[in-house]
Amino acid sequence: MLPGVPERQSFDYLRHGTTSLFAALEVATGQVISAVKRRVDPRNSSGSCAPSTTMCPPSRTSTSWGDNLATHTTPAVKTWLLKHPRCHPHFTPTGSSWLNLVERFFAEITVKLLRRGVHPSVTALERDIRDWIQQWNTNPWPYIWTRTADQILDSLAAHCRRTNHSGH
Repeated sequence: MLPGVPERQSFDYLRHGTTSLFAALEVATGQVISAVKRRVDPRNSSGSCAPSTTMCPPSRTSTSWGDNLATHTTPAVKTWLLKHPRCHPHFTPTGSSWLNLVERFFAEITVKLLRRGVHPSVTALERDIRDWIQQWNTNPWPYIWTRTADQILDSLAAHCRRTNHSGH
């Protein structure tokens, strides 16, 4: 690739299948625990808070943030949560995934592993993801907000004023 030259993709690109990555990020340390699943359904997402409970000492409650994936609120998940009262899940509002720091981790793995990666099979892709996360966890680092909440809200308000009164 050269500066100013668009990325090219061959006409014979072949997708070998898909997989889903579920992850819990310990905000204080950057440590990640994950699960790679071929199917996203209530059978493998019940207990979506389970990874975070393993990171939290039994004497404390486990607070987790998640997206609004439909399988996170199924009856199976609700039943699991009733059996695990120390788990307190919260869900980010639709369109606000930027609030969830694990999304920053997903961006990191996308840029450094998945985009432009060559994975000849789903099995190879899953192995590469697990290996990458294992390597990440050998020297994790936390994501740190560089702006205060007030600065972020001011920036958002300014954006809304610009787009709502743009004259179009």
